[in-house]
Amino acid sequence: MGVHIIKMPDIGEGIAEVELVGWQVKVGDSVTEDQALAEVMTDKATVEIPSPVVGKVIALGGQVGDTMAVGAELIRLEVEGAGNVKAEADTAKPDTVSEVQRANGAGAERKEEGDEPARRPEAAADVPRTMSADEPSLPSRPEPVSRPAPRQARERPLASPAVRKRAWDLGIELRYVAGSGPAGRIQHEDLDAYLQGQSATAPVAPGGYRERHEEEAIPVVGLRRKIAQKMQESKRRIPHFSYVEEIDVTAIEQLRAQLNTKFSASRGKLTLLPFIARAMVLALRDFRQINARYDDEAGVVTRYGAVHLGVATQTDSGLVVPVVRHAEARDVWGIAREIAQLAQDVRVGKAARDVLSGSTITLSSLGPLGGIVSTPVINYPEVGIVGVNRIVERPVFQHGTVVARQLMNLSSSFDHRVVDGMDAAQFIQAVRSLLEQPALLFVEA
Repeated sequence: MGVHIIKMPDIGEGIAEVELVGWQVKVGDSVTEDQALAEVMTDKATVEIPSPVVGKVIALGGQVGDTMAVGAELIRLEVEGAGNVKAEADTAKPDTVSEVQRANGAGAERKEEGDEPARRPEAAADVPRTMSADEPSLPSRPEPVSRPAPRQARERPLASPAVRKRAWDLGIELRYVAGSGPAGRIQHEDLDAYLQGQSATAPVAPGGYRERHEEEAIPVVGLRRKIAQKMQESKRRIPHFSYVEEIDVTAIEQLRAQLNTKFSASRGKLTLLPFIARAMVLALRDFRQINARYDDEAGVVTRYGAVHLGVATQTDSGLVVPVVRHAEARDVWGIAREIAQLAQDVRVGKAARDVLSGSTITLSSLGPLGGIVSTPVINYPEVGIVGVNRIVERPVFQHGTVVARQLMNLSSSFDHRVVDGMDAAQFIQAVRSLLEQPALLFVEA
């Protein structure tokens, strides 16, 4: 048997380091060729690292959240045959000493003499380390015991009325209790087992009211860390100002319903978003300073004829902005299909890296949760973002008569270094005019 070291591969595009966002294997697992070992994140996408060989995992080279350089040791496998450790050891010596070795006062010379003191397992687990080729592997840290994962918010736990009454009296949320009965039904024994797992120092108060003292520390890693860094950079660099306008979308909602009735089977169903995107494309013809990117370090604003529209999309991991390339060359059905496809790709983690960058302006929508007003953060280095709020029906005076109309706010933000307030207001008014007279969206000037 031999040891095969897999190093962090060169993912391309000049990337020198990546963030380790997840392990697909653990120490002791057997892996097959091409099996995914780990997920790493670049500035643009999450990438799976496959195994080139068959073997058994004997050591992991990092923890989730670590930043790893290209060429750094990712994982060690026990393989049939000689492996590749000897060849590497003969050609290059490790140029770093692990933090654990330094903590124990052990250098490379002591290791060669074989008198290195035993490491504390907890120190080895908590301290980032660089494994040398001849260093013995460390045992994995045992997985912590956790409470059962809660059910989804809308998933109703199965339990009899008597069990529900008892759980209420004990202050137990049934969504946290694992059921052992048929179809996962929660029984009295399950409540007893749940209570035995609670801390003896925190007695349960009757009547459903009790103090809660649990805390949960969640590392900010992976996509969430990228989002945090991007938002911080945007707010640090860009002097935002926001402009909010109310739009009557009654006519365009009626048109949308008619188009879906007639064409949904052949062309696909339309939401309001592609109409707004089309209105933005047409309005940007007269406001090119908004369809731009600002390199503030070089002091250069680049205006674009092409509208590469970023569409902010919520995923389980966080907000991602895929890009509809050349939105100016697509009709509303073409934009709708592209938005739907991009949203599907990013939500299942299959979006190509080139669709996650290069946008010139961004459209953001929270759908029915859009609220009345929002202050969207500009997607740096762009200079504008249009945010969509929810539609509400309200009474409106029209020609002296009170009528019911469907109203929606557009809450938009702009970079005040590049876009003047008057230009931003005129741009949004142009979008408003197109949406309130939707026939204009289909007229080519």
